[in-house]
Amino acid sequence: MREFMMIFRNEKNDQPMPSPEQMQQMVKQWNDWIGGIAAQGKFVATNALGYEGQTVSSNGVISDGPYAEVKEIVGGYIIVKADNLKDAVKLSEGCPTLATGGKVEIRDIMVFNM
Repeated sequence: MREFMMIFRNEKNDQPMPSPEQMQQMVKQWNDWIGGIAAQGKFVATNALGYEGQTVSSNGVISDGPYAEVKEIVGGYIIVKADNLKDAVKLSEGCPTLATGGKVEIRDIMVFNM
């Protein structure tokens, strides 16, 4: 099996912060979806990404924020195991970010033999 990374993207919005109850529901949806992948033995790792960061350019310029000028936010990722890209795409079904209008970018992870 190969490893693939799913990158979760959402549009920036000015919505109010969710209530504690809404946050609990969102966490449950994510846990259920990731748990389903883990139950298949295809889970490798995951993390959410915060909003604080800086971007370093090749010319040494450091700018605040991870790509602050774009409208899309990368909110997190999961690394999964799948036989091929098609199977990895199938694992993205039911991802909670899709229910809120977000996107899941799926990329193969290159292995370098050194």
